[in-house]
Amino acid sequence: MNPTIALLLAQDGITNGIAFALLAVAMLLVFLVTRILFVAQGEFVVLGAITTVQVQRGEVAGAAWLLISLAILCILLSTMQVVRERKARNWYLQSGICILSLGIGWYATSHPPAGNAAWVQIASVLSLVTPMGPLLYWTAFRNISRSSILTLLFAAMCAHYILQGLMLPLFGPEGFRALPLVHGRIDIGGARLSAQLIFIFCTFLVLTTGLWLFFRYTLSGKALRAISVNRIGARLVGISSDISGATAFGLASFIGAISGILIAPLSNIYYDSGFLLALKGFVGCVVGGLASFPLAALGAILTGLLDSFSSFYASAFRDSIVFALLVPILLYMSVTNISGRGEETEK
Repeated sequence: MNPTIALLLAQDGITNGIAFALLAVAMLLVFLVTRILFVAQGEFVVLGAITTVQVQRGEVAGAAWLLISLAILCILLSTMQVVRERKARNWYLQSGICILSLGIGWYATSHPPAGNAAWVQIASVLSLVTPMGPLLYWTAFRNISRSSILTLLFAAMCAHYILQGLMLPLFGPEGFRALPLVHGRIDIGGARLSAQLIFIFCTFLVLTTGLWLFFRYTLSGKALRAISVNRIGARLVGISSDISGATAFGLASFIGAISGILIAPLSNIYYDSGFLLALKGFVGCVVGGLASFPLAALGAILTGLLDSFSSFYASAFRDSIVFALLVPILLYMSVTNISGRGEETEK
């Protein structure tokens, strides 16, 4: 391997690693707030990527029909629960988001954004994918939010397979690849950096800085931090676990949509690519001990580098090599008892 090839592999690894880092941050956020190991996070990335391609082509986005279906299902289930329990638990908030989602979905099906500017297309993708997070939480997870972590994992796997099954008739089995968001390259000394990598890195910095400001200075962010530290104590002081869970899922779907937009020009995305992407983001979460956002992001970037260099030396075993990284990390965690925090008991 010469330095030029090493530089190209490093750029590819960092680019993919940033996408994995966003996945890891979103998965860790959902886990800390709701105790759900959200393996369906990869589906949000796939939805963001494929919707980007369809919007660029001027086609009706399949995500619009999925959003409409989720909104109708959510409002029906929440209304049935209100009638049964005779108590409107955040029903007005859910109904408002469902009605807004129905409006966004209807508008997207009747007014495809053909020929619009790139920022309009990106806004269209975010508006279609982001509301799916809270809707999915209220539909699939709210009523079992106090169950064991294992039960929540089974529910997350069911959500993954249902979403993946729905995306096959919506998008078809063929791969999708978007047009590059930026073109060209920048020469720095003897190195040549692609403009796409610089754009992705700057987007990553802006997004992570925004998340840091959100968690540090906003009331909603502080509420999420509190419930991630002590769920029972947070509820005792008036923090709603229902709204916090929906907020965490909303942030996860927003981050997933951005990840999909970023990686759509880099490789072909298929309807079933989400699970493999989520697993590689999960490796980053494990590196962070399922507790640290910076370590999770760093671990995901290292995963991207390992994946890139493995594709050069042993392309047939690249995924096996990446997932084998979990073995020494889990052994280390079991010996040092890093993960032995214990599970809160809720009644």
